[in-house]
Amino acid sequence: MSDNYIVSARKYRPQTFDTVVGQEHITTTLKNAIRNQHLAHAYLFCGPRGVGKTTCARILAKTINCESPTADMEACGVCNTCVSFGNNTSFNVFELDAASNNSVDDIRELTNQVRFAPQQGRYKVYIIDEVHMLSAAAFNAFLKTLEEPPPYAIFILATTEKHKILPTILSRCQIFDFKRITTHDIVAHLQSIATKEGMVAQEAALHVIAQKSEGAMRDALSMLDRIASFTNGMLTYSNTMEHLNLLDADFYFRVTDSMLSQDVAAVLLLLDQALEKGFEGDVIINGLAEHFRNLLLCKDSRMAKLLDVPNDHRPVYNEKANQTPPSFILSALNVINDSELSYRTATNKRLHIEMCLIRLSFLLQSVSGAQGSAGLTMTESPDVKKNSSSVGGAQVSGFQPAVAQPVAAEPIAAPVSTAPTEAPKAYPVNNNTESVVEEVAVKPVAQAAPVTAVVVPPVAAPVSVPAQQQPVAAAPSRPAATGGKRLSMNMLADIDSEVAKAAANPDTEIKVLALETAQHLFDEFKKRLKTENKSVMAAQFDMMRVEVYPPDEMRLIAPSEFTESYARDQKTPLSDYYREATKMIVRITTEVQEDENIKALQNVVVLSKSEMFDAMANKNPQLGSLRDALGMTIEY
Repeated sequence: MSDNYIVSARKYRPQTFDTVVGQEHITTTLKNAIRNQHLAHAYLFCGPRGVGKTTCARILAKTINCESPTADMEACGVCNTCVSFGNNTSFNVFELDAASNNSVDDIRELTNQVRFAPQQGRYKVYIIDEVHMLSAAAFNAFLKTLEEPPPYAIFILATTEKHKILPTILSRCQIFDFKRITTHDIVAHLQSIATKEGMVAQEAALHVIAQKSEGAMRDALSMLDRIASFTNGMLTYSNTMEHLNLLDADFYFRVTDSMLSQDVAAVLLLLDQALEKGFEGDVIINGLAEHFRNLLLCKDSRMAKLLDVPNDHRPVYNEKANQTPPSFILSALNVINDSELSYRTATNKRLHIEMCLIRLSFLLQSVSGAQGSAGLTMTESPDVKKNSSSVGGAQVSGFQPAVAQPVAAEPIAAPVSTAPTEAPKAYPVNNNTESVVEEVAVKPVAQAAPVTAVVVPPVAAPVSVPAQQQPVAAAPSRPAATGGKRLSMNMLADIDSEVAKAAANPDTEIKVLALETAQHLFDEFKKRLKTENKSVMAAQFDMMRVEVYPPDEMRLIAPSEFTESYARDQKTPLSDYYREATKMIVRITTEVQEDENIKALQNVVVLSKSEMFDAMANKNPQLGSLRDALGMTIEY
């Protein structure tokens, strides 16, 4: 191993324009100016730290004095001037740090040197770094020389704060604005350096370093050296996150899943694990805000280029974004933003973060107008009631039912109840075109009084109804189809024909959906959701209950509109599941009945310590009297 270790930022500092990373608009302009001999007498390089301002200034000074430049206007690196420049022994290049040499005397000394022509080479180049640190008097002393220097003198000024430079200085310079280096360019450069140094680095680890550097290559190289020493040259995503004191994406995915499942205990336990590892609260809030921003970007393919995450994480973000309602994401970002603004002034910072996470966990109950997971297309007719809709929604992500042929509806007996009939349902119909959607009205069916759901095990056998009762045709539900296809006009006509034939036969056996059967099949349906790792959807279905309206209607009662949207989206696969199990057409409807316990929980007010004491004093006045008698001051 070499005795003189050189950090990567110095060892791999670019020596030609072509090796400068991420500043092609600057290097191309400078090379063309050298080729056409259109060199200005003063340049101003401005931009963030670590993006190559001083590096480009040195390359420019080296190239314009090169004795035999290449055809691409790059320094040859072998002539006398290039060798002396590489050894820092060139008399034609002068570097001045304005941060420590900002007085008038320093500028006067520099202007005195300008009078002497170069002994070797064509130009004398003066590089003034951090030029904004010069005093006003020094700027004024520099003005005349900067405006009319000798033909062999070139000034290159570098700064990170262009707004602090006098306008009279700016008007005398050609200004080049350096941009932050993109994450992709930094990752590619770090990968090449890691290969040269014999490191084993995962792309996700380098991506984290590039993100943390915020577009500064020098910062990225410094972090690469530090982490390589920490991991002995084996850079993985986990140890990089650990060394940079960052929470990995898996933590935020678990927090989000717990919030969607409304599991407050799991969210608070995850927070406790992060705090025990030494993470500050503001780091957690900032990371959570960035996580929800990434989920929002995944909602639209046009915003995919804005998603700045490792390639390994992109499929996971897309999957989670499809499971998260956009209304929940937007509301969560508002809550997190408010919490972040008030975090600094909070006295109990842990409680402040916990309250933020608790609000996010119950956010689903307060989100109004949510349409379910992103990407779920609601294709029901606008005439269908919002809280009691019949089967007819589009096929969405969830159960993928097997391909089935249209099934003829079986005749059923008219219910004894005199309840009013429902309004006619309208179903979207695919008439073999992509743009034209027709609506077909279906005959209404009278409803009986609802039956309260109870859990009873096995599937009951169909119940026979006496033939003397006048049968009526059941409203046919949409048969299963691959990819959520709509019924065609011919398919509905076939179903109506079969229903009419069955209704004309008085000896036909009538099947009635029993409450025990409906509840048992609904429980099995929820188990299938859990086995298919659809925990969010299963959690929403756990909050529903079942009511049966004989002979063939099952109603799902949801505690909120958001939960009801999951039921509406899954009506088609649920109806197919019931038809396969019972061999009868079951109409699935939904209804919202708000849970009083949840509404009461939302109205709970958290009291401060002073408000708690005042409440106790109002309830027991002796507490206030004791405080006044002893002259005590309660510290809240």
